[in-house]
Amino acid sequence: MKFVKPAVAALVLAATPALANDSVVTGATVTGPEGNMVGTIVEVENGQTVLDTGKHQIPLGADMYGVGEAGPTITVTKVQLDTMVDAQLAEAAATRDAALVTGAAVMTADHQSLGPIVDVVDDNIVIARGGDDTNRVTLPREYFTTSDHGLMARLTMAQIVEASAEVGSE
Repeated sequence: MKFVKPAVAALVLAATPALANDSVVTGATVTGPEGNMVGTIVEVENGQTVLDTGKHQIPLGADMYGVGEAGPTITVTKVQLDTMVDAQLAEAAATRDAALVTGAAVMTADHQSLGPIVDVVDDNIVIARGGDDTNRVTLPREYFTTSDHGLMARLTMAQIVEASAEVGSE
């Protein structure tokens, strides 16, 4: 599932009044400023929603929707929203790819040190677990992201250990 950063959601919906909106429910069709369909709400939980545009699934606060004649509304069209998310995803991928270099330290999703990158082979990233060059793990490029804490694998250490054990037993 691809999610947009909260900053884009705030920018997109800055002009939307925060109203109690009983029409923000799972399955509701969301329209834009021209009355055209933007997407469908596929999840509502704890004041948060996931809006599916057909191209992206975007988390938005339930209070970010306005009230329209046909149900919930937002202040942008589907094309505008998808374009903003596409740009954000491209920027994130470029930042990630620039960080995936030999020697870069990698941490796990649960903030444990995984080790340094020892090789980048096409879309496969080879890491020396714990700095041990004889204990390597290879993960696909799409399993990585960057954060305020640096380069991060989108797996916990337990998931990596479990997957390594499964590969070793084959």
